[in-house]
Amino acid sequence: MVGASGLAGGDLIRLLSQHPGMELTFLGGSSNIGRRPADLHPGLRFDMGLTVQPVTEEVADLVDVLFLATPAPVSAELAALLADRIPAVIDLSGAFRIRTPELHDRWYPKVKRRTDLVDRFVYGVPELVGEQFSDAALISLPGCYATAMTLSLAPLTLGLGLELKTVVVDGKSGSSGGGLSLRTTDLHPLRNGAIAPYSPTGHRHAGEVSDFLERGKPGSIGSLSMSAYGVSHVRGLMTSSYVFTDEQVDQRELQRAYTRFYKGKQFVRVRRHDETLIPVPDPQAVLGSNFCDVTVLHDEEGGRVVALAALDNLVKGAAGQAVQAANLRFALREEEGLTMQPVMPA
Repeated sequence: MVGASGLAGGDLIRLLSQHPGMELTFLGGSSNIGRRPADLHPGLRFDMGLTVQPVTEEVADLVDVLFLATPAPVSAELAALLADRIPAVIDLSGAFRIRTPELHDRWYPKVKRRTDLVDRFVYGVPELVGEQFSDAALISLPGCYATAMTLSLAPLTLGLGLELKTVVVDGKSGSSGGGLSLRTTDLHPLRNGAIAPYSPTGHRHAGEVSDFLERGKPGSIGSLSMSAYGVSHVRGLMTSSYVFTDEQVDQRELQRAYTRFYKGKQFVRVRRHDETLIPVPDPQAVLGSNFCDVTVLHDEEGGRVVALAALDNLVKGAAGQAVQAANLRFALREEEGLTMQPVMPA
């Protein structure tokens, strides 16, 4: 894997080191060459016999699957270097998520990618496109917000085939969603206790969801917009999607549709809002796990559907989803290495 010093990279190391069907054989990076995982991630107190190494073409001789937990510009460069040299490259960045060139340039203006690779990447949440992973050489995984949004909206569009006129999304994420780059706004005196509207008029993850669902059938989305907020916890995020449609639905129909759509999908838990001691979904009920909790509600007075989703942004929103994709790619059990239950309270 490449990106060993980042937060998603640390969780990938944690998950892969315990995976019964995979072995870590290479750790790549640029700023921490020669350092051990335990030096970079205090929770990993064991010797794996690996240190961070530069990434060259020779990595193709060491791995069957390469995870890119790197910034989008770096992923674009590495994909160009290593495509066709490795059986599978799984990218966790935004480099190849959006196929439409104009939309990509809007949200990722600094990411220059090889155009011939764009259509070769299979993009999507494993629950929705997992069958396409089985023979894929290039896999692009959704962002953390996009994973939650897509899983909460897919039963409406891909399941019920509804025409959604307007979708307005409110997203809230912990500080780990911003990675390890030091910014003044992330300093503890400013971040602790905050509800910071860091992207109130649009977010790039909404762009990839629109791009993906627009290609899906039978339903459609007229417009999808998002506001994103940073909150003071570290892990976990939640999306609240407010859906307006002219089509007639009721709570019973919606609940059945979501339950039916995710039948057999073990990592998506369809929940009733009032089924536990605390209202769900709530990020604290999924922390440390590969679960995404989804709830759908019909707001009859407001004339809208409210679709809620919560997940751990570093697991189901990143490293766990990457392992899930690799399991599907190499015909392993989908849950292999991912059977951990949530840690609560965290």
